[in-house]
Amino acid sequence: CFITQNKKLLQTPTTSQGDKEPVYRDCVKQCVRTNCTGARLRGFQSAQPQYMALTGWTCRDDCRYQCMWTTVGLYQAEGYRVPQFHGKWPFARFLCFEEPASALASLLNGLACLLMLLRYRGTVPRQSPMYHTINAFSLVSLNAWFWSTVFHTRDTYLTEKMDYFCATAVILYSIYLCCVRTLGLRRPGVSSMVGVLLILAFTSHVSYLTFVSFDYGYNMAANATIGMVNLLWWLCWCWQNRRTLPYWWKCGLVVLLLHGLALLELLDFPPMLWVLDAHAVWHLSTIPVHFLFYSFLIDDSLYLLNTEKMGVKVE
Repeated sequence: CFITQNKKLLQTPTTSQGDKEPVYRDCVKQCVRTNCTGARLRGFQSAQPQYMALTGWTCRDDCRYQCMWTTVGLYQAEGYRVPQFHGKWPFARFLCFEEPASALASLLNGLACLLMLLRYRGTVPRQSPMYHTINAFSLVSLNAWFWSTVFHTRDTYLTEKMDYFCATAVILYSIYLCCVRTLGLRRPGVSSMVGVLLILAFTSHVSYLTFVSFDYGYNMAANATIGMVNLLWWLCWCWQNRRTLPYWWKCGLVVLLLHGLALLELLDFPPMLWVLDAHAVWHLSTIPVHFLFYSFLIDDSLYLLNTEKMGVKVE
């Protein structure tokens, strides 16, 4: 569940070329004026499927969706590149899912995380020194994947904020997990102080984005910086323990894969078949990494338990 640590590094503003087009804006205004008042609105609401109503789709949202495709058709007819709308590529809606591939990929990542957490709990005794820290980290990660699935299902002010903030929580808890494993088992006071600092950092980060400015550039810089600290810290630990821990390579490969796979988002191409974009490909590619990561966690937790029983100093 390291996998959300690179989340939201590449984001665009909420205004894009497509929604700036006069043809799009005029289309939305005309559609809302014609269909979203009086008897037409009541007719829309009565005909709207229940799952669409439950996920908050309004008449205005439907106008924006239909006008988006009208604009895309005009662009294609003139031979121009497909534009983005409100910071996103145009996606073909499936039922109530705005981004079906990304929503499915987020759900599958969450299920993989849950499956491996259950395997971890079934394999590692509760007495293992890292047991409770890893369980807490897994729950934080599951929460992030839940909100990622919700956000890709329905992009609203609330779901976007929860997706961002929960992803940041995973990044910061990854730092804490690394700190506990590398320093905290021998110096609990150090990990406690780091934990307090990370809580303060998270509170400040969320407060700034909520009450001052939802700054995409700042969010990108903050997540990239913390993610790099996490990467280097784990890699240093892996290198130091490469001769004593035969499973060290699993941890090293996981952190390298996660940061390498995040580069897929740099491709940023219009969705294939209006469903599969670079973000969805990235999410799909991270699903197998959960299995390798938890294989490392299981090996390491059992190692720590055995060394504790033998009274050996933990590295």
